[in-house]
Amino acid sequence: MPQDPGPVRVDDKIRCDACPVMCFIRPGASGACDRYANRDGELIRVDPHVVLQHAVAGGGTVVPFNASAMDWDGNIVGEPQAFVTAIGAGTTYPDYKPAPFIVSSEIDGLDMVTVVTEGIFSYCGVKVKIDTDRHVGPERSLVRVKGEPVGHVSTGEYGSQMLSLGGVHHLTGGSKKEGRATCDAMMELCNGGAVELTVDDGVTLIVQAGRPPVVNGVPEERMRVGCGSATIGMFAKQWEGKVDEVVVVDDHITGVLSEHQAGKLLGIPETGIKIVGRRSTPGRYFQVAEPGTGWGGTNIQDPLAIIGAFDPKTARPGLSMLFTSTTGEHHAYYVLDEALRPVEQELPADLRYSVELIRENCEPALATVLFMGGAGGSLRSGVTENPVRLTRSVKDSLTVVTCGGAPVYVWPGGGITFMVDVSRVPQGAFGYVPTPALVAPIEFTLRLSDYAALGGHMDQVRPLSEFRNAGDHRRQVPQMSDNPWPLAHDAARRLHA
Repeated sequence: MPQDPGPVRVDDKIRCDACPVMCFIRPGASGACDRYANRDGELIRVDPHVVLQHAVAGGGTVVPFNASAMDWDGNIVGEPQAFVTAIGAGTTYPDYKPAPFIVSSEIDGLDMVTVVTEGIFSYCGVKVKIDTDRHVGPERSLVRVKGEPVGHVSTGEYGSQMLSLGGVHHLTGGSKKEGRATCDAMMELCNGGAVELTVDDGVTLIVQAGRPPVVNGVPEERMRVGCGSATIGMFAKQWEGKVDEVVVVDDHITGVLSEHQAGKLLGIPETGIKIVGRRSTPGRYFQVAEPGTGWGGTNIQDPLAIIGAFDPKTARPGLSMLFTSTTGEHHAYYVLDEALRPVEQELPADLRYSVELIRENCEPALATVLFMGGAGGSLRSGVTENPVRLTRSVKDSLTVVTCGGAPVYVWPGGGITFMVDVSRVPQGAFGYVPTPALVAPIEFTLRLSDYAALGGHMDQVRPLSEFRNAGDHRRQVPQMSDNPWPLAHDAARRLHA
């Protein structure tokens, strides 16, 4: 393998080769990415390299390690409970360079190795799940940040709206301004920040991972319990004997108690109600209104807008009706007068309980942000001289992939395309290079013998015990409690199987 000649120097400047921009950095200054700097003639990484500390068995507590602390004895990094992440480790550009850190350790009697690198992801995106019934915009509508297109509305799922942001076409296929806006928005979202988005022919959103989404300035409180039909099925017994008819208004499937199978099984008689919409199966109606931000994700503010005249052969004066949305946020109670016209009245206490029960069964509305990237040539070459063997090793479950120590989902098919919930990755794990591209941590853990077999850079393997110097710009942080430990014994056995 060619020897790395070290950084190029021109006068007092150092050329950084961590990405294709190749900044020349003056003393005391940092590069365009703000991640590398020239300190007294030495090229350094500005933010520290993160090592995860696993809580010891028996409920021991973990104290975050600060590199400036003077009372650290250096031993904890040498223990099996330490995991060297790629956060702050550096990149592998150009392609032939080995990964910045290739660390060996012994786990449950097995010799293991973890290869860590910060990947430069031009081919990456962010998938955003927004828990709301409100219509955010038509599918395929552009999503913008400060007027620049950064993605599009994808699909409406069960109580959520999906956005697809980023991707190589927005990063590099449009104007420089579009690429910068896309990169900045994705990095802010991946690092847990809030981003304001506007949807063409839709709403304004404020999205932040793990926080309630804000739709047109109004924070969402709850995710719907189910569609209108499902709500009828779940709560039909709550209404038996207390009200004659219930309509659960929903943009997708509006439910009607007296016609629904649940009502039939409970012996609810017909009420003569007529729903404006396309009847699907008994008690289930599509397209009762246009999508919007009103009742049940429709554009209506008055629930009576979705019903026609009552059938006088079946309906009767005094017939009572409850209208509710799938979250219980909207509800109204009516009684038919002598002319079979609905007259709104105060909601009885026993029906108020059922509405509160719907609200109670709705989970809190949150925004979820998933980073999605493909591990390409530069990244894989940093692991092995034969990159396709790494891909096969991942597909064969011989290699476990993590992102900053967090579990990932690796997509089937070709390549190493993975997704990670950014809320499970340590704070500040994502960076950027001004090409533009996102920089994300990625680790590959496998048996040392398997690493040798796939053509790994064996001459670069360093034992975990070498990671002891507190002055080596490292920061120890506790592993998130809901994340599996990357070097757990069961993981080691899985790799050994």
